[in-house]
Amino acid sequence: MSATTTTIVVMAKECLPGRVKTRLHPPLTLDDAARVAAASLADTLDTVVGTGLDVVVCAQGEVPVPAGVAVIPQVAGGLDERIAAAFDAVDGRVLLIGMDTPQCDPQLLVGIAADWPDDVDAFFGAAHDGGFWLLGLEGPRSERLVGLRRGDLVRGVPMSTAETGRRQRARLVDAGLRVAEVAALTDIDDLASLREVSRDLVPGGRLARLLPELGVLDASHPTAERGGAS
Repeated sequence: MSATTTTIVVMAKECLPGRVKTRLHPPLTLDDAARVAAASLADTLDTVVGTGLDVVVCAQGEVPVPAGVAVIPQVAGGLDERIAAAFDAVDGRVLLIGMDTPQCDPQLLVGIAADWPDDVDAFFGAAHDGGFWLLGLEGPRSERLVGLRRGDLVRGVPMSTAETGRRQRARLVDAGLRVAEVAALTDIDDLASLREVSRDLVPGGRLARLLPELGVLDASHPTAERGGAS
């Protein structure tokens, strides 16, 4: 087991109507889409805080965080620049995730941090839409990263496209890094992906409690009968 510090960085943004999860509108109102985003973020933060690892939220706008969680602002620019700056701002090993996969397994994150193999420089978790939900990088003083800015492994990768994940992983491999895969996840983009994620949520979480109220679950979902029309 390595004693090297591993920090979970969560990329998060203020959940304002019309600024988040707009592909959920319609059928949701913009207000309710923002509520989905806020619940997803809250569940994600509960998950990462529960790991016991260091947590940093890289925030765009005002983002509420649990006590003891550090917050750094996102820089200006595209998502690649904002992710890159987060990697450059945090020392040690980093596991970077977003706020759209509240179903992520905390034990997976703990396991990576507790037993990061010596022959792995990066962990990569693909998203089913072609992006990625997790990017883990060794510390900047590790042998294969000496002389590199970790942010440069992300800068210039086109984000939010069906090719993002493939191109990001290729960037790591082209830099000579040894990459380990973790299980792919679905992130919340639209109604179909929201319904898919809903089946893997921890019962009692904020998003699991909200969705039946919004009435967007399909008829086969075990909690759909509790919902009402939004």
